[in-house]
Amino acid sequence: MNHTETRYLEAKRSLDDRAYSRRVRDRLLAAVPTEPRVLDIGCGTGTTVPRLLEWGVDAGSYRGIDSDEGVIDFARTVRPAALRRAGRSVVDRDQGFVVGDLSVTYEVGDALATLTDANDTDLVVAQAFADLVPVAELLDRIESALAPGGLAYLPITFDGATIFQPDHPADRAVEDAYHAVIDAEPGRDVHAGRHLAEVCRRRDGDLLAIGSSDWILRPSEGEYHADEAYFLDAILEFVEDAISDRTVEGGADWLATRRRQLADGRLTYIAHQYDLLYRAPVA
Repeated sequence: MNHTETRYLEAKRSLDDRAYSRRVRDRLLAAVPTEPRVLDIGCGTGTTVPRLLEWGVDAGSYRGIDSDEGVIDFARTVRPAALRRAGRSVVDRDQGFVVGDLSVTYEVGDALATLTDANDTDLVVAQAFADLVPVAELLDRIESALAPGGLAYLPITFDGATIFQPDHPADRAVEDAYHAVIDAEPGRDVHAGRHLAEVCRRRDGDLLAIGSSDWILRPSEGEYHADEAYFLDAILEFVEDAISDRTVEGGADWLATRRRQLADGRLTYIAHQYDLLYRAPVA
């Protein structure tokens, strides 16, 4: 199991919980059927399941897909145990479990290929995923997987702002270099949120809701909530890797300063993101 990856994904759960757009979530819950067939692509450690239960989606079927075998193993082991500790009735099944009236499976697989093979899905969930693949292709495949009038919930979609505080003279140069490296990767898009919204608007379906879901990670009295200091350290590593092969004036001092600020409980991090809810054409 990749413990680094699972810890990173678990460390951002509290950030996600704070970030979700309530308006988009409420629109989703008003539109989703009572016993939906849910397909969660790039499901990570399986955190969508406890969130669905918390939101009242406690019947139907859920299928989580991720290409990382380690995080799927983690989801299969940790999610049912955590639900039992929370007082839920859980019955183990092959590759998953049943919690209340919701059947849950976690599978290793390619998310886009799974969408191509799926059909008659009521709800596709793609969290923090649309900025990793071409957005038009993603929506094509999502529409092919959805039943007529089915829903696509795409929360935590990055949209082009990486902010650190306090200010540093090299902020703009570092951010530009970081985003340039992301955009250079095939399929990646640092403005995926706005581009996905525009693709949705051009389709025959309906963009039912869009709202900001910014990550805002800041210390309180010199301490970070939960495991968010670990998450922020990982973000700094991503930035360091991105700018290591580039000449960024002031980059070395920027990294050293940010790491001191993190250690001292003084560093704030913000990432601008969108939640989107799209409904496929009815016919």
